[in-house]
Amino acid sequence: MSDSNLEILAYEPSPLGPLCLRRRELLSQPGTIVTEVTLNHEFLMSSLYTDSERALARTALQMHSGEDLRVLVGGLGLGYTAREALFSDRVTRVEVVELLPQVIDWLARGLMPVSSELRSEMGDERRLIVTQGDVYRRLAGPPDDLLDVILIDVDHSPEERLCEESVSFYTTQGLLAARRHLAPGGILAVWSYAENSPFADALGEVFDQVDVEAVTYDNRLIDEQVTDWLFFARV
Repeated sequence: MSDSNLEILAYEPSPLGPLCLRRRELLSQPGTIVTEVTLNHEFLMSSLYTDSERALARTALQMHSGEDLRVLVGGLGLGYTAREALFSDRVTRVEVVELLPQVIDWLARGLMPVSSELRSEMGDERRLIVTQGDVYRRLAGPPDDLLDVILIDVDHSPEERLCEESVSFYTTQGLLAARRHLAPGGILAVWSYAENSPFADALGEVFDQVDVEAVTYDNRLIDEQVTDWLFFARV
């Protein structure tokens, strides 16, 4: 690391504001290197705490008893949700839909902590496919191939969204459209940093079974416990 303990890996404009990928050594934990993303100069995600992102994929797959599963991931982020899905030998294909081409380029350039693992799955067997697009627009449209698991980790929460284009997804009508993309027994899983009863109620109107799980961890950077919320819905 540099003397400043901070390395800017990428800094570029995006439709949502300036996008920054940085790597730094934690002054409070010497030797601990973290990769972080900021968007529009606000903290977005870190490689230090990925518990809830990984749990989103792991729990959704545990809820599905099938084999040869086809998984759609909305949002590439730092890649931990997609990697967790690929850990399962019951998953035959993972497609990641990422809105920002800059983030996809970070993967191509090997700038993410799990870049090598993800790129190894994009080889001849193409178990992993990463495409640029709006996952909310995709789910609002007619289904192509039916999916077994849909994992959404894009917005901060149903009420705090990165852009207003996603607002309809969190409504009963939007969830009805998303449900059409799932095969029988399919699972929709959505990440949120906050609990949201109206969204849980909307899921209950559309899906046969709904579960809400809290993932709590100790954030040593701010010396307090943090809880993220995961919404699971079964067709």
